[in-house]
Amino acid sequence: MSRTGHHSRTTKETSIEIRIDLDGSGTTDISTGVPFYDHMLDQLGRHGGFDLTVRAEGDLHIDTHHTVEDVGIALGETFREALGDKAGIRRFASGRFPLDEALVDVALDLSGRAHVEWFVPMPEVLPLGNPPFDPQLAEHAVTSFADAAAITLHVELVRGRNVHHIIEATFKGLGRSLRDAVRVEGAGGVPSTKGVL
Repeated sequence: MSRTGHHSRTTKETSIEIRIDLDGSGTTDISTGVPFYDHMLDQLGRHGGFDLTVRAEGDLHIDTHHTVEDVGIALGETFREALGDKAGIRRFASGRFPLDEALVDVALDLSGRAHVEWFVPMPEVLPLGNPPFDPQLAEHAVTSFADAAAITLHVELVRGRNVHHIIEATFKGLGRSLRDAVRVEGAGGVPSTKGVL
């Protein structure tokens, strides 16, 4: 069975189209108008092993907040669609992910229950890229995704000084953890005593 999703989202602030194949090869094609965010979504797809296409146009003349948030929501909805009934998946995944001096813990459960615990204090720096990506938006991007995908997610910074490294380790770790959690381990049913996730 193909585990793919396609989702379009249009508001007065953004227009977004996303495609994902959970069993892809990590091929990405990302364009949000926010280069730093494109780079993070590319890391998510590549390390997740997902084929991921994101096309977004937003009110960047105001700021990048709406685009980052709405892409996160649409990506979460697309991911959830691609998961289907979750039969046979591992469901849980966790790991500790380094990028130079930065080290981030990621643990998640494809539980069907949206909950995020984010303990990633950011050093005070100027926004990254042009148009600028405020480092505080990293939490918003990840939370918007996890809420829409109905994932229980814990992210914690172990150590780190460089904001780019901290955020990138987070997205790489999230991608790798999602890759592990969506892996089908057998022909069994849904991995829950409830019989449904």
